[in-house]
Amino acid sequence: MNESPFLTDTHCHLFFDRFAEDLPDTLQRARQAGVRRMLVAGIDVESSRQALNLAQKEGDIYAAVGVHPNDAASWHEHTLPALREMAASERVVAIGEIGLDYYWDAAPPAVQQRVLRAQLALAAEVGKPVVLHSRDKDNAPDGPCLQDELRLITSWVSELKKQNHPLAQHPGVIHSFSGSLALAKQAIEAGFYIGITGPVTFKKARALQALVCALPLERLLIETDSPFLAPHPHRGRRNEPAYVTFVAQEIAALRGETVAHVAQVTTENAVRLFGWA
Repeated sequence: MNESPFLTDTHCHLFFDRFAEDLPDTLQRARQAGVRRMLVAGIDVESSRQALNLAQKEGDIYAAVGVHPNDAASWHEHTLPALREMAASERVVAIGEIGLDYYWDAAPPAVQQRVLRAQLALAAEVGKPVVLHSRDKDNAPDGPCLQDELRLITSWVSELKKQNHPLAQHPGVIHSFSGSLALAKQAIEAGFYIGITGPVTFKKARALQALVCALPLERLLIETDSPFLAPHPHRGRRNEPAYVTFVAQEIAALRGETVAHVAQVTTENAVRLFGWA
């Protein structure tokens, strides 16, 4: 761990009850592991408020605010104004976690797409990048979910470019990417970063490991998705920001690079995307 002096966890959910009893210790472990920045992403209005409150208390934590696709059915007339108000804070650096999810069927695809478009419009309005979720039936790498999402975000970026909107240069990240190399390249072509989480450390994650080797490091972000997706050797247990170290170590080993280099480049990527110091 000493080889990674400055790590960034660009996606975690520290408002979940699983952190209720030991959040201060969790944050201390992250800092001891070299994690200097953490992005806490909301999944609905209430959790977005919790993420913002935490970011206002802790100098190394920033917030993303948004409605997750599995909560898209909860969208109502007061949702967008609430998100807009929170997004005005300098501690909010992104709109997220937003996107599409056809795995759980918590809301019809048409509803999810409508809510996603509304939040993409909000991101353009406030000038902050998006943190995107995508999950397909049977976790298919090239299924309709990611295809639909790429269609929507590519169209969105195209409109940003027509308007000479600065957000078009760094529009966002596809969090915990599990799609094909071809779709990853399509997302990168549109300006997006690719988020890599704990599954990259799993022995059978050959496709994801190959993708990490094939993509430029300058387009990767490292994440935990805490409390989910704990990396080996903590698989099956609660994840936490300190474990982003294992993601960095695996990427370094796969690419034949030092952990320090992976930490430095992915941290610089996060600075470019989110604009934090």
